[in-house]
Amino acid sequence: MHPVTGVVEIDPADALALQRDGALLVDVREDDERAAGMPAQALALPLGVLGSRIAAEAPERDRTLLAICASGRRSLRARDELLSLGYADVRSVRGGFARWRAEGLPVAEGLLGADAAQRYARHLVLPEVGVAGQARLGASRVALIGAGGLGAPASLYLAAAGIGHLTLVDDDRVERSNLQRQVVHADARVGMPKVDSARIALEALNPTITIATRETRIVAANVEEVVAGHDVVIDGADNFPTRYLLDAACRRLGIPLVYGAVHRFTGQVSVFDARDAASPCYRCLFPDPPTAAEAPNCSEAGVLGVLPGTIGLLQATEAVKLLLGAGRPLVGRLLCYDALAATFRELGLPRDPACPGCGPGAVFTGYEDIAAICSAD
Repeated sequence: MHPVTGVVEIDPADALALQRDGALLVDVREDDERAAGMPAQALALPLGVLGSRIAAEAPERDRTLLAICASGRRSLRARDELLSLGYADVRSVRGGFARWRAEGLPVAEGLLGADAAQRYARHLVLPEVGVAGQARLGASRVALIGAGGLGAPASLYLAAAGIGHLTLVDDDRVERSNLQRQVVHADARVGMPKVDSARIALEALNPTITIATRETRIVAANVEEVVAGHDVVIDGADNFPTRYLLDAACRRLGIPLVYGAVHRFTGQVSVFDARDAASPCYRCLFPDPPTAAEAPNCSEAGVLGVLPGTIGLLQATEAVKLLLGAGRPLVGRLLCYDALAATFRELGLPRDPACPGCGPGAVFTGYEDIAAICSAD
C-alpha cells in the first residue's frame, strides 16, 4: 500500500474500503466508550497508550493507519502522534464512530452491549467502576433478606446499578400499612406476596437482570441453603432470630453481611465481613438478643416513613462497594443516623474476643441452637 501525502480525513465508507484492502483501523477511544461497540476488526488502543503500544501492532511504518474516535477530534491528535512516530500514511475518520454507526457500517459488539453502555453510562465514566467494574456487578449475586422497609430501597438501587442476580427472600404479603415506607410495592399489589410485588417493580426498572424469589422465612433448617452462592447478603430482616441465623450462616460460608436496622427516627448500618479476620460479627454488637420491651418492632414503636429509605440506600451503597472492591466498607464501624437531628455518628465496633459468635472460644453447635437463644420475635 502506497502512502498518500496530504490526506488528513476520510469518510467512514472510504475508511472501510481501505481497511478491507489492508489498512489498520485504530479505535483510540477509552474502554468505557467502546462498551457499546466499535468498528468491526478495529484495533482498540486508547489515545493515552497509542504511542507506546502501536509499534507492536503495526511494525511496518509504510502501512496505512486509520484513526477513529467518537466524533473525529481525538483521531486528528492521534494522526499527528502517529506521523511523529514515523508512519507515512495516517488518516483520521471524519465524524468518528458516531457517523460510522449511523451509516450502518460493520460494528463489533462491545464488552457490555449497547443497552448496558447507555443504561450504566454514569458508572462507566467513573474510574472506580468503568467497564470492568460494571461487568463485575453484572456477574454478582446478592441476596436481600426482607422485601420490606430496608429491602425495598436497597433492591431498587441494586437493580438499577446492574447487579446481575438478585434473590429476594420474604414470606410476607403486601399490606396497605407497608406503603408508607416500602417503596418497591404499590397499592394495586396489596395482598400479593412481597417477593412477587418487588419482582414486578424491579423487572420494570431493569429487565436485563435476573431476579429470583424465595417466598419463605429464614429458619434454622434453610438459612445456609438460602444464602449459599451469593457474593453479598443484605440484612433487611425485622426480627432477631433471622439476624442471628444470617450472621452465623454468613460467617460459616464466608459471605459479607450488610446489616441495617431502623427504630422510630434512628437507624444504623454496618458490615460484618467474614473474609476479614479483623471484622466483628453481629454478635459482637448484640451478644444476646434484647427483650421485646428493649427493641419493639415497627408496628409497635412506629417508624418515620423516609428513614428506611436512608438506611436501605446506605446498605445498597456498602454492597456495591464490596462487590467493586472500592472505598472503605463499614467493617469495624457502626454508622448511626438520627433523622430528627439530621446527624450521622460513627462508632468503632472492634471484634470482641469474648464474642459467642466469632471469638476464639466460640463453638458452633448448630443453627437450631442459635435460633433457640432468641426464639421469640
